[in-house]
Amino acid sequence: MPVLSTFYGIVIRIFFTNSFVAHFHAIYHDYELVVGIDDLTIIQGQAPLRVRQMVLEWANQHHYELRDAWRRCENAIPPRPILPLE
Repeated sequence: MPVLSTFYGIVIRIFFTNSFVAHFHAIYHDYELVVGIDDLTIIQGQAPLRVRQMVLEWANQHHYELRDAWRRCENAIPPRPILPLE
């Protein structure tokens, strides 16, 4: 899974699959979240509250870039890196 961004120990990755809605993965230590790109909601997984908040804040700031990354993956084009949460 290509890495889109890394911040505060959180790694954001994306991997296209036809059988699932547009989403990305947020990995923090032993935790992993799957977050829907269209509605920016956590689909699956657990993480500390502050990690969930930071991931959703970052996703909200970069919603357009996340949609672009998913489209690029759909077309077998590597996604572009996305700036970290500031």
